[in-house]
Amino acid sequence: MFKKLHFIVLIACFQCLYSCAIAQVTAPAETDTPSIHPAVDRDSLGYFVQIRDRKLYEYVSQPRYSLEQLQGDPKGNDQGLNFDFGNINGTLYYGFIPYGDSKHPMPVYFRKSVAIDSGKSHIEIRHELSGRYDMVDWEKSGRGTLGYRVVDYDGQFLYDGKVSFYKEPDEVVDSVLSLKPFMVDLTLIEGPFVNRVTENSVTLSFSLNQSTVASVVVDGRSVTSPSSDHHEIKIDGLKANTAYDYEIKLGSQSYKYQLKTSPQPGGRQPFVFSYASDSRSGNGGGERDMWGANFYIMKRIMALNKFKEVAFMQFSGDLVNGYSTHPEEMHVQYANWKRSIEPFANSFPVYVSMGNHEALTRNFVGNSGDFISLDRFPYATESAEALFAQNFVNPTNGPESEDGAVYDTTPAQDFPSYEENVFYYTYDNVAVIVMNSDYWYSPSTRAIRMVGGGLHGYIMDNQLEWLRTTVATLESDENIDHIFVTQHTPFFPNGGHVQDDMWYNGNNQYRPYVGGKPLAKGIIERRDQLLDILVNQSQKTIAIFTGDEHNYARTEIGPDTKIYPEPYFTEKIELSRTIYQINNGAAGAPYYAQENTPWTPFVSGFTTQNALVFFKVNGKSVEMEVINPDTLEKFDQLKLR
Repeated sequence: MFKKLHFIVLIACFQCLYSCAIAQVTAPAETDTPSIHPAVDRDSLGYFVQIRDRKLYEYVSQPRYSLEQLQGDPKGNDQGLNFDFGNINGTLYYGFIPYGDSKHPMPVYFRKSVAIDSGKSHIEIRHELSGRYDMVDWEKSGRGTLGYRVVDYDGQFLYDGKVSFYKEPDEVVDSVLSLKPFMVDLTLIEGPFVNRVTENSVTLSFSLNQSTVASVVVDGRSVTSPSSDHHEIKIDGLKANTAYDYEIKLGSQSYKYQLKTSPQPGGRQPFVFSYASDSRSGNGGGERDMWGANFYIMKRIMALNKFKEVAFMQFSGDLVNGYSTHPEEMHVQYANWKRSIEPFANSFPVYVSMGNHEALTRNFVGNSGDFISLDRFPYATESAEALFAQNFVNPTNGPESEDGAVYDTTPAQDFPSYEENVFYYTYDNVAVIVMNSDYWYSPSTRAIRMVGGGLHGYIMDNQLEWLRTTVATLESDENIDHIFVTQHTPFFPNGGHVQDDMWYNGNNQYRPYVGGKPLAKGIIERRDQLLDILVNQSQKTIAIFTGDEHNYARTEIGPDTKIYPEPYFTEKIELSRTIYQINNGAAGAPYYAQENTPWTPFVSGFTTQNALVFFKVNGKSVEMEVINPDTLEKFDQLKLR
């Protein structure tokens, strides 16, 4: 969540820009304003928020970058490839991607770079990347793939792209050498990613630079996907706990990888999975800030995952910087994050969920410095939740939305969808339940009373009841021994977010507002309802995975843990057993130091080191170890069961 300083800077910027903001506003598309925000309306000048007798209009500006711009619209000539990056000045780094030489294909950057001058740049292939520098044999095959990195004039890393090319052999015509041009080929620009792995199926997803029919061959069987530039292909009929080679076929091109299905439910085979959160840009420059993502630490995390042979990874929010008002900018940041995991996520699944930095908003400003930020609407197509679902492939077994809840104001579909941002999945005898504690999120916490919105850290009613039902179902499932629940915000913050998350400095008054009315339960009461489900109504739940705070810590949650402020006059919960909160928000975002709380005596292992948490599951036994992916130092371990 933005710290107070960030909002001060934003407000100052909007004050300076307000005089021209209205001039930049264009009439909104013909969509209704959401009725769950009664203070939001529109007129000929655009969307506005009515605060008493004042109107705060939406500030509309252009996105800084788009994916289309950063991909550079490559075109071939007789010497190589030309790029057009719009208004960017900077440097273009490039090198061949030697597919087939590694299970984890990455660019091997050439010894030279080229300038980007007013957006224009050129990669010379014919002479520069030939002979002893032709590591992919394009001179023989006529084909190759280049990885390229766009860096602006100030050294800010913006985007890592890929482009495949082909070239017919040069010819001699009438004693004159006729140079055949390099041509941009069909390119696998994103992926493949292994998704939704079960004991007998898997979904493979990838994106291309143009629409085409694609096929995937697994175990001798081919499944074809209709023409598109994005493919999600489900492969059924696989054997449990079996490694498969798979091949993606795109016209005359093919790419080969490996995957493994999960064991039979309840097979109780030994396996390892991992957990982390918070990989938005860190300090230090270079790959630590790849326009929204800590590219460096995520690559280290994924390499360590592969070395440890994890079955899957759970990553719970704040993937990128976010807090954008433009879908195009969010697509760029998500593309950079996906590129960081891509060389390894072609063989095992990475399940992702939302945090507060996945926020995509509409921002409203006033000439007196007022600033209000809401989840972007229309919710079905432009909300943070909708954009997240467009970029990731997760299970779809969660609740629908908060529509129909007791506080819903109309029969219309008003709320954002939970599709692919709240769900659960199983692997052998383990279940992982993924929650969204930044649903319908309004970053303007103090304005929620006036305009409505979801509260950072709050689980709303329909999601709560879905959790209750899901836990009960898994409790009665004889194939499941261990349940893990994850959400971005800690139940018990320890450093960096004591002022919010599920604590708000001990103030239970914080809660969402819908249609101008507050929800019945405050943030601490809602936390207690969650604890009652996970601790008192469950025997299989072992731990809660959280992030948001950029550090690692484990907190013992049990009958003796002090969990209330003093004084606290609302009803208190009694916990019947002990579980753990494993906070790992240490995947590259700027660190937070430890703060004092009532439960501080029950916190151990606190560190600001980068961290990756591994869980070793062997039947009824679960052990945890924590390793710094940068230094490979193991600095915590615990037998959970």
